[in-house]
Amino acid sequence: MRDEKVLIAVPALDVMPVRTAYSMLSLKRNCPSRFSFIVRASCHDARNLLAREAIESGADRVLWLDSDMVFEEDLMIRLGEDLDAGWDMVCGLYFKRELPVTPVIYKGIVGMTGQVEAYLDYPRDSVFPIAGCGFGAVMMTAELLKRVCEVHPLPFRPMEKLSEDLTFCKRAEMLKARIACDSRIKVGHVGQIVYGEAMYGGGEKPCI
Repeated sequence: MRDEKVLIAVPALDVMPVRTAYSMLSLKRNCPSRFSFIVRASCHDARNLLAREAIESGADRVLWLDSDMVFEEDLMIRLGEDLDAGWDMVCGLYFKRELPVTPVIYKGIVGMTGQVEAYLDYPRDSVFPIAGCGFGAVMMTAELLKRVCEVHPLPFRPMEKLSEDLTFCKRAEMLKARIACDSRIKVGHVGQIVYGEAMYGGGEKPCI
């Protein structure tokens, strides 16, 4: 991965939690990379602009980070290693910012109607295929992004009842993309508390 150029794409609101800012400042980068923050009222508009920037800037990979995530400093390196292993897109494991806590990864996305099958029994501490995920902490190849954009110039424009990130996943799935979750990579979702794996399955202890 050392020769790969990475755009770190952050669709942002005007306010970012301090813990998220600290995670981003602490992020270890072992290849040419830079951050790009785009603030828009709608997340899909920001993601579409970031996708275009990634392609036009000649990035080889895109690391998508939401502006309310906390993560370990080796996040980028570990996701990059997963792409090196042959996946087109890999996410870290994070959870919805509500109770009951459930993972933001999915076994299936049915058509374009918004019906999804949550991956509640996901394999622990391993890399496994998924149909889709939230984009809180995701790395993908620029090649995948280009392939989706060739068919859908606005790749994150939502389809019917799907969110913008699951819309992209569905479009990538239709192109036979290899999408995975690495549940060894723990990512926190900042709310009133940080929601994570420690709270999954009825636990009440915040993970951070």
